[in-house]
Amino acid sequence: MEREPLIVQDQPAFPSFLITYLYIGHFLARWGARMWEFSVGLYMISVWPDSLLLAAIYGAIESASVALFGPIVGQWVDRLTYVKVLRIWLLAQNLSFIVAGVSVVALLVSSTLKSTNFPAFILLVILTNISGAVGVISTLAGTILVEREWIVVISEGHPPELLTKMNSIIRRIDLTSKLLAPVLTGFIISFVSLKASAMTLALWTTLTVWVEYWLFLSVYKGIPALGESNRRRFTRSLPISDPEESASTSQERESLISHDGDNASTTKIGWRRKIICWVTNAPCVGAWRVYLRQEVVLPGAALALLFFTVLSFGTLMTATLEWKGIPAYVIGIARGISAIIGIAATLVYPIVQSRISTLRTGLWSIWSQWIFLFVCVGSIWIQNSLLAAYMLMAGVATSRLGLWMFDLSVIQQMQDLVPESDRCVVGGVQNSLQSTMDLMAYIMGIIISNPQDFWKLILVSFLAVTLAALLYSYHLYRIRKHIFHFDKLLASIQWLIRSSGDGALE
Repeated sequence: MEREPLIVQDQPAFPSFLITYLYIGHFLARWGARMWEFSVGLYMISVWPDSLLLAAIYGAIESASVALFGPIVGQWVDRLTYVKVLRIWLLAQNLSFIVAGVSVVALLVSSTLKSTNFPAFILLVILTNISGAVGVISTLAGTILVEREWIVVISEGHPPELLTKMNSIIRRIDLTSKLLAPVLTGFIISFVSLKASAMTLALWTTLTVWVEYWLFLSVYKGIPALGESNRRRFTRSLPISDPEESASTSQERESLISHDGDNASTTKIGWRRKIICWVTNAPCVGAWRVYLRQEVVLPGAALALLFFTVLSFGTLMTATLEWKGIPAYVIGIARGISAIIGIAATLVYPIVQSRISTLRTGLWSIWSQWIFLFVCVGSIWIQNSLLAAYMLMAGVATSRLGLWMFDLSVIQQMQDLVPESDRCVVGGVQNSLQSTMDLMAYIMGIIISNPQDFWKLILVSFLAVTLAALLYSYHLYRIRKHIFHFDKLLASIQWLIRSSGDGALE
């Protein structure tokens, strides 16, 4: 089922410039993250040429961090006040990127460090990896807060089209950062130096953190719905304690452990119960239990499978293109074109969604992505290395239209169907699942670290997209009991045949 229009209670009006503040703050935060995301692969292939190993290890650590801590971050965002989340998110994200930038500059300045002082080299690599992982985890907290929580709260009490519009604009901002940040960074790397790009990143994050905090705080203070939601969250997070129930529970637990203390088997059962209780009450397990009982599990799993890929302008593909001799600024431009197509997806999505529903938009979008990725598969059999590289970039770029429309479709289904009390937790688990798939892709990169064997990673990635498309198709069939409206499709074909026949008679 899809969310019904909310017409019963209108939210108080708020100045429209506050929404602009939200968009600007999101843009500033995403710009720094996109600069680092694009540059890190180039840094790693420069530090250790002719191997994807460092780039793959970095990506694996980053993805593993989000996969492990994603559910915990979701619960943490759900339990803390909005202001506390803002402070921790922005401080951790920007500080980590500053440290990562400085450590990268040290690695690039001391180009012989690997041979002259290997322990120091490893220490700087570890510092870069840890800082990057912290930055990504903190960015996840901001993503959950803004994309999964705030825009849903702001749109409540307004027509459903507002949520669709805000989702599209937020994604457009992200893709605009993905477009412009790599292009600018690529030019800095190509025409100045790698060190200059790392210093630019550190300087950017130092200057913008204060502006971001002021913008987001202004939005929170100026929109009453956010304050009301914050109070509901605070009330929900208060512990409900019953002394009598607590005492009886304590007595039961003590009896399970202490009863017949001389009996070894009973004691063993007591310890087993304690272990089972501890595991089932662990934050990660509880978050996954919440996620698995949602109606959107299959679409979420399909979206996560799309992260089990090297067919994106991520660390591994960027490092491979650099190895093939593609200049950094060309990679940046190609990534920018990819982002432009993604921005087009945010413009097309509201139009398509309003005509064929959110659920069916997801079906058409994921299969369109699958079709465009055939170009990437075809590049495997091209003998000319440069032509194959350009075909690979073209296939990835054009497939972004379907990818980002599918992403928007799944996110909106989660916003429509997941209860308010579970929203942040589900968002954290979804990002954790996506990062688990991303981690598996980087593990593939570690196993197949020779850039000459990149074609194997292309095939595995294409199979993952195929599985995701089939999984989502099954989800739609399970709900609608059909995949296509064959009667409408047949009527359209007959109309086209009649129209062409009439034209021929004329």
